[in-house]
Amino acid sequence: MKIALIAHDQKKPEMIQFTIAYKDILKDHELFATGTTGKRIKEESELPIHRFQSGPLGGDQQIGAMIANNEMDIVIFFRDPLTAQPHEPDVSALMRLCDVHFIPLATNLAAAEIIIHGLEQNNLEWRNVRAKAKDIKK
Repeated sequence: MKIALIAHDQKKPEMIQFTIAYKDILKDHELFATGTTGKRIKEESELPIHRFQSGPLGGDQQIGAMIANNEMDIVIFFRDPLTAQPHEPDVSALMRLCDVHFIPLATNLAAAEIIIHGLEQNNLEWRNVRAKAKDIKK
């Protein structure tokens, strides 16, 4: 599975702890991240990760393009709801794309743990549901 890992500045330590805690699950998947988050994940967890631009410089949009092209399976985005973000429209667009394209989106640790455990147990069938929905529209 292709998994995007994104974290606002105040949530980066939480993302690092998450990736270290679930390294044994994440290592079997293709990981993507925005700039500094990806750098820190790679340095501190030693997981291989493809890095995009930082979020404010277009990284959120790069991940959004993957979602729109059916090239991303899961997005884990630890958002800081208490700090205004200068690129909030990009964040909103990314979240909208996840909804439009049936991509699971975790915006906090609790939701991320549910998704990661579902992934570990191979209980995630949304891709099959999406394929069936596309067939019905034809």
